Amino acid sequence: QFLALKDVNSISTETMLLLWSMRERHNPSSMFKMFFETLPSNFNTGLSFGIDALAALEGTLLFDELMQARQHLRQQYDELFPMLSTKFPEIFKQDIFSWDNFLWACELWYSNSMMVVLSSGKLTTCLIPVAGLMNHSVTPHILNYGRVDQATKSLKFPLSRPCEAGAQCFLSYGKHPGSHLITFYGFLPREDNPYDVIPLDLDTSVHEEDGTAQSVSTSVTTHMVRGTWLCRSRGPPTYGLPPPLLSHLRAALNCDHNESTPEADVRICSLFPE
Repeated sequence: QFLALKDVNSISTETMLLLWSMRERHNPSSMFKMFFETLPSNFNTGLSFGIDALAALEGTLLFDELMQARQHLRQQYDELFPMLSTKFPEIFKQDIFSWDNFLWACELWYSNSMMVVLSSGKLTTCLIPVAGLMNHSVTPHILNYGRVDQATKSLKFPLSRPCEAGAQCFLSYGKHPGSHLITFYGFLPREDNPYDVIPLDLDTSVHEEDGTAQSVSTSVTTHMVRGTWLCRSRGPPTYGLPPPLLSHLRAALNCDHNESTPEADVRICSLFPE
């Protein structure tokens, strides 16, 4: 059915899966009909936030992130439609391959897909009934992907810590900050998210009584910037860091100098604009 896509330049496998999902969702004869019927009509991720939610976030870094993600997906959609519907109206019917259905398919794969090692050893992204319903935790039972067991013809997930019978088994959706989880999953973890922290490893100079300088390496990893992307900040983002610390970091990295700066320092300096 999708042989028509062979002439579409640079269409990716991921995009073809989105189109397949849109068609199968509305195909009464689909062998996956039961699976699609169990899925929600709305995923409520940040990608489909309504006007009220977006209005509440306007002016924040998260709002910009959401709008950029939506614009990227809209651009992908506009590159395919109405072109495909015009060329192949019987295959790509306009009422099925609409923007709303495309966005729904994107949310489906973003929020429900899982990485699985097939019996061939290939790592691929799949939609797994039941297993795809597992919730995220920053202290999950399952850290990595599942693996197909050829002997038992089953999908197994290795546990990183015990999960008692009858208890909810949590999965890790990845090492993502809260802004990513809101955008692509529509929630924030209840626990403090360690991936909302900017770790700082600083080399400071300590002046002793005799006036000599001694280099001391310190590891400061406790600065919490959780929710900074929800702040309404005028000017370049400061990531929740206090001005004195920003000034110190810029001075330490020579960000104010006109001399050429190593590439790594340029990237770091861009995090701490004046």
